[in-house]
Amino acid sequence: MMAVSLCQNEQLMFSILSDIKRSIRKRIPSFEGAWGGLLPLLLLASCARMGEPDGGWYDETPPRIVGSSPSDKATDVASKHISILFDEFIKVDNPSEKVIISPPQLEVPEIRGEGKRISVKLLDELQPNTTYTVDFSDAISDNNEGNPLGNYTYSFSTGDHIDTLEVAGYVLAAEDLEPVKGILVGLYKNQSDTAFTRLPMLRVARTDSRGRFVIKGVAEGDYRIYALSDADGDYRFSQQSEAIAFTPEVIMPGSKPDIRQDTIWRDSLHISDIRQTPYTHFLPDDVVLTSFTEAPANRYFIKAERREPDHFSLLFSHGDAELPVIRGLNFNASDAFIVEPGMNQDSINYWLRDTALVNQDTLRMTVRYNATDSLGKLVPQTDTLEVLSKNPYAKRLRLQQEAYDKWKKQQDKNRERGKDYQTEMPANPLEVRYNVSGKIAPDENPTLELPSPLAACDTTKIHLYEKIDTLWYRARYQFGEIPGQARRYKLVGAWNPGHEYSLEIDSAAFTDIYGKTSAKYKQGIRIGALEDYGTLTVTLQGMEGKNCLLQLLSGGDRPEKEALAKDGVANFFYVNPGKYYLRLIVDDNDNGRWDTGLYSEQRQPEAVYYYPKEIECKAKWDIRELWNPRQLPLYRQKPEAITKQKADKQRTIRSRNAERAKKLGIDYNPKNGLESTKAAPKGKKDKDKKKKPK
Repeated sequence: MMAVSLCQNEQLMFSILSDIKRSIRKRIPSFEGAWGGLLPLLLLASCARMGEPDGGWYDETPPRIVGSSPSDKATDVASKHISILFDEFIKVDNPSEKVIISPPQLEVPEIRGEGKRISVKLLDELQPNTTYTVDFSDAISDNNEGNPLGNYTYSFSTGDHIDTLEVAGYVLAAEDLEPVKGILVGLYKNQSDTAFTRLPMLRVARTDSRGRFVIKGVAEGDYRIYALSDADGDYRFSQQSEAIAFTPEVIMPGSKPDIRQDTIWRDSLHISDIRQTPYTHFLPDDVVLTSFTEAPANRYFIKAERREPDHFSLLFSHGDAELPVIRGLNFNASDAFIVEPGMNQDSINYWLRDTALVNQDTLRMTVRYNATDSLGKLVPQTDTLEVLSKNPYAKRLRLQQEAYDKWKKQQDKNRERGKDYQTEMPANPLEVRYNVSGKIAPDENPTLELPSPLAACDTTKIHLYEKIDTLWYRARYQFGEIPGQARRYKLVGAWNPGHEYSLEIDSAAFTDIYGKTSAKYKQGIRIGALEDYGTLTVTLQGMEGKNCLLQLLSGGDRPEKEALAKDGVANFFYVNPGKYYLRLIVDDNDNGRWDTGLYSEQRQPEAVYYYPKEIECKAKWDIRELWNPRQLPLYRQKPEAITKQKADKQRTIRSRNAERAKKLGIDYNPKNGLESTKAAPKGKKDKDKKKKPK
């Protein structure tokens, strides 16, 4: 008699089968004999384990366009509603940023993905005899697997022909040649300089993550080209805060037949074929625009602030050679301040000389300054201000009392325990910030920064000693304020490479205008030996007559050293071993820094170039580089390692079928998805060989 093993639900299953047996036996008497063999099979089938179903091959086919209304490249179109049909359900990714319509639409069009259809509704009136393009870029993909359609552009014309020319290029940040992502680039048929500020762009495109743009549907003719970070959506330069780029050159779009090489890869390492593919080459395709934001030209008062009680600041949008005139309303402003203008004189610090004013929480005053009027001219303007201290006098007194009580308690405790104690609370010293490293290069010098203006500096209390053999000798130095940097000082020594020095500053060497004095300070300094450094010499070509400032950059695109090119040669001495990059600034106004442009004067920003290769400096090496900054186009100059704006990963079809085929042990053809003969599982052939014949 055969024993049948039932599953966990055997009681329920057996009951159901018994009911079925009784029902069938009433109708078929001979069924009793067959039931004994059928029952185990039914039980086994009912207890079979649920397996995970195999969904088959993935859909790796991008959506296909099956029709559109109006049809693509249709002429004499009068409808403002576009419908594009696909063979499967689709979605449109971020249409407000990725989809660009030319001519630009002042009223934002309605773009929606609706099942197997994309609907585009234009709200502006259609222009006569004009080619319209709807550039979807890579925004379209199927709804299930996300397979991108690729760069797709739909076009139609309200006239009797379609304009098909294209203009392409790059937009880079003028200051550091970073690719500018998402900025508008547009064409103007009107070549007047004022067209950019009065009229919307004629045809537009938007840059991708590489700074690359392609303006499509362009008619033959002469154009000027601009870039604009359009803050208000009017497709023209209307706000000074908008980043712009322009070129005085006139471009003439055209095309020519050309051939490109398409490489067919068999796999990631092997080339299957190289095909010659004819195509239409649109020109120009290498326009380079360098974008910048203008320095504020309109001068207006921003605010007054008093973060610390001993000084307040006046902040302006733009500097002016004439400083403001202050008249006190609740204090005497005559000789009341030490004035510290910023480098551009757009921020001005006023240090209060009298401690009575420091303790006064509110300073009421009138400020007379130059501001820009509606005609763009500087005219005198007077404001009445109440400048409040963010750290009130009562609060400061409370904190001082708390500090005194804490000190007094500690001194009383020391006296009771027989320890040394103080009878008078010491005053807080002047906190000097010393920028002195334990090891410096022979061309470096220590600096220090003071928190408040100095009343006196006793240089006899500043000592520099040099160690020669085993003895210390006084060393010569120069000490003075750094020009243009308030309250910052530099100590310049006659350093001998490889020697040790000691910088020692006695107490009370510095006294500020409030009577605070500095504490003692001592720091050992070792000067690097000559064999610790390398030397880099750069010889420039093609930059004759240019005032060139070269910067040696670290991996973070940060200047480590600067050098002026004299007679086309720039020298960097005492370079620490490491990997560096080079930036060149054509310093037209010789002010030692990069300056932006100004559109109203058709002034371009100062030109910037990057050495396209990494430079490795080693100790005791003398490296010489020959560089023609204009040899490569700007978009190919900045090394990838220091480019912050990385290119977005291109949307491609996911090769999940290949991964599935690998798991199943079969070959898969990605072109047609067909599978070939199934490979034997690992170890199966060896196992079959060991079987004995029956």
